[in-house]
Amino acid sequence: MVGSLRPVTPPLPTDPGAVPLPRRAPGPPAAAPAGPGRDPGAVRRWYENELGWPTVPAAAGFPLRLVVGPRFDVLDVPAEAGRAALRHLAPGSPVAVQGDRMRLLLAAGAAREVPGVLAWLEWGALPLGLTAVGEGGLMDAPAPPAPGRVPGPRSAARVPDALQGAAVWMRPPEPGCEAESSLPAMPALGGGGDAPDLVRLVDTVATQCHRLRLRRSRA
Repeated sequence: MVGSLRPVTPPLPTDPGAVPLPRRAPGPPAAAPAGPGRDPGAVRRWYENELGWPTVPAAAGFPLRLVVGPRFDVLDVPAEAGRAALRHLAPGSPVAVQGDRMRLLLAAGAAREVPGVLAWLEWGALPLGLTAVGEGGLMDAPAPPAPGRVPGPRSAARVPDALQGAAVWMRPPEPGCEAESSLPAMPALGGGGDAPDLVRLVDTVATQCHRLRLRRSRA
C-alpha cells in the first residue's frame, strides 16, 4: 500500500559551532562622517582663519556665536521685509536667515547710526520689529556653505539646518574677499565710496516692516 510521504527533516548538527548564527536585522545606514559644516571645531576655524571673524566658543547644546562689532554690525529684520532690501546690497554682501528673521550685515559702526536714520526718515516713533546689533552683540554662526552649492532665498529655507531653526547663509561670505568693503554704511561726504547706502537700505526695510505690520493687524 502506498502511503503519503512525510517531509524529511535534516538532522540537527551536534557541534554547537556548526549552528549558523541568526541573521542581523537590517538597520539604518551608518552616518556619514561630519563635514566642515557639522564639526564645531571646523566651523570655528573657517570663521577665524578663513574670514578673520572672532567667535565665542559654543557651549554644549548651543551654536557657535560670531562677535558683532569688530568686523561688521547686523540689522535683524523680518525675513519678508528683508527680501525687498536685497536689491540695495552689493553682490558680495553677506546675508543670513534664521527662522522668520533675516540678518543683513552692515559695516562696523553702522548699527549706532540706524536710530538716527529712522528718526530722520520719520520712522522712529513706530514699532517696526527691526533691531540694529552693534559692538558687544553676538550672532549665531551659520554653518559654512557646502562646496559647489549656490545658496539663495529659496534654497536657504530648505536646508535641514534652516528647517530646524538654525541660522543659515543666504549669501555667504567668501574667504579671501574683503566682505567688509561691500557692507552698507553711511554715505561718504561728497558722494564717494562704493559701499551700499545705509539710508536707502533702512528706508526700504522700515517701509516693508510697516506694511507687514499693517497687513498682520488686518488679518
